[in-house]
Amino acid sequence: MENVEKIQFDEPSKFVQIHLPTGEVISGPRGSEVGDLLKPIIKEESIPILGAIINGKLSELSHCIDIESNVTPVTMSMADGMRIYRRSLTLLLEAAFEELYPDFAINIDHSVSFGGYYCQVKGPKPLLAEDINKLDLRMKQLVKEDQPIIKKEVPLDEVIEYFKEKGYQDKVRLLKHRRKDYLVLYFLGEHRDYHHGYMVPSTSYLKWFELEAIDNGFTLRFPRRHKPTEIMPLGDYPKLLHTFRQYGDWLERLGIQSVGSLNDAVKDGRIREVILVSEALHEQQIAEMAASIAARKETRVVLIAGPSSSGKTTTSRRLSVQLLSQGLQPYPLEMDNFFVDRDKTPKDESGEFNFEHIDAIARPRLNHDLKKLINAQEVQLPHYDFHTGKSNPGEMVKLGEDQVVIVEGIHGLNPDLIGDIPEEQVFRIYISALTQLNLDRHNRVSTTDTRLIRRIVRDAKSRGYSPQQTIQRWESVRKGEKNYIFPYQENADIMFNSALVYELSVLKRLAEPLLRQVPFGTPEHLEVKRLLALLEWFLPLDGNWIPDNSLLREFIGGSILKDFKLWRQS
Repeated sequence: MENVEKIQFDEPSKFVQIHLPTGEVISGPRGSEVGDLLKPIIKEESIPILGAIINGKLSELSHCIDIESNVTPVTMSMADGMRIYRRSLTLLLEAAFEELYPDFAINIDHSVSFGGYYCQVKGPKPLLAEDINKLDLRMKQLVKEDQPIIKKEVPLDEVIEYFKEKGYQDKVRLLKHRRKDYLVLYFLGEHRDYHHGYMVPSTSYLKWFELEAIDNGFTLRFPRRHKPTEIMPLGDYPKLLHTFRQYGDWLERLGIQSVGSLNDAVKDGRIREVILVSEALHEQQIAEMAASIAARKETRVVLIAGPSSSGKTTTSRRLSVQLLSQGLQPYPLEMDNFFVDRDKTPKDESGEFNFEHIDAIARPRLNHDLKKLINAQEVQLPHYDFHTGKSNPGEMVKLGEDQVVIVEGIHGLNPDLIGDIPEEQVFRIYISALTQLNLDRHNRVSTTDTRLIRRIVRDAKSRGYSPQQTIQRWESVRKGEKNYIFPYQENADIMFNSALVYELSVLKRLAEPLLRQVPFGTPEHLEVKRLLALLEWFLPLDGNWIPDNSLLREFIGGSILKDFKLWRQS
């Protein structure tokens, strides 16, 4: 109470303070941009700062600080920082491309695992390697010129009219379903576009990229978070590229080539046809997988791998049904039973058990037991007790001549997993939700975001995890995928794209109320705000129309395959 006399009305100070996570405090003129206030902590060798979390909210560097604030710099080594970088780089690409090749169209098609986007070019003639080099040089010139990226709020009808004049019908289609009467556009020189998220203040931040000509387009290469100022070596990904193109062909067949056209189908009552054809295409591909396995008479082991929430469980069971129709009797071998004892499990850099490391699997035992199974010899399989962390004797099994072993697990594409089994006896399948239905030609829908939304809905419905808990775990899950799955995806004999063109319209109804449960001010709320902004572009769709054997049922519930059990011959 003794300090009450010191409390009084006062004039605003001309200066404002920001408090950093390190405990440091920076002072500057009130109304300064946060990017300017953060300049004292920037060193030549430091990781570039591209944004800031201000009082729990992600903001651009151009955000003005008017009150005392807690500020966390967002760098290129962070997920949000790298998203800002990639998004801004896309705008730079658009601007340079439109300037050089106004009679051509560019589609930002899909991401590639070594750090990049595959970009498809459509126009009166193919672009040659020298044309791509010219584009690369123009982009780098714009970076040197340090041109500003200006943000403006524009009335929606004005935006729609602009895109009509440009011939961007995919953008017009999307925007006609928008509920707000305005849209934020970013301007770079004469070019303008909206983008799903924040941008850097100017082109000088975009120093790290390369363009590589490939087929009917090129790859826009950029750094990954673990080495934010280095370009990874260009990888070869023909199978992944073929899978994306196949899905693109499917979308054309469906007449759904962007989220705007999907929303049109929902609104016009054509969505049942879209659902039925999408499901038929899935079933057709699974049947073709089963036929390929059956045609290779020597195949005895089928390995299935893919990142989290790809629908591996449902796909495995639907594949088993198709194999039975081919006269083969599958036997599911549970990879979890081949964990090493807890005290032998590798640890990560934090000293925590790393159950996703390949050395967490007792590979010699796995190879030994598989050899016996495929040679029709009786074997006692292990059973892993997750409570004690010990491997114990399990069931006795002997397979028949017409049986193939199906093994689902994170390391299924790694050649070191079952190196003792002859390659001609092994068939590898990679499963992932390789989303290619984008908002429009320049705004991607991330494959990772689709899988995260799937997982949030499934975890809440069937595993008892809150959305906040799922998001907390997601970074660790992603790290395991990058280390143990993506480097080996081209080892697959077949890639199965588990994406369904309509799924985010269905997941929207279930995910939005869950996401809104995450408290403001938590780190997870930043991710929630971004996911809600993505789902806002989709018209909702009733899940009652989804077939009961659909892969989507693994996440929304009601799958007829939930309790599916294979016959076991012993």
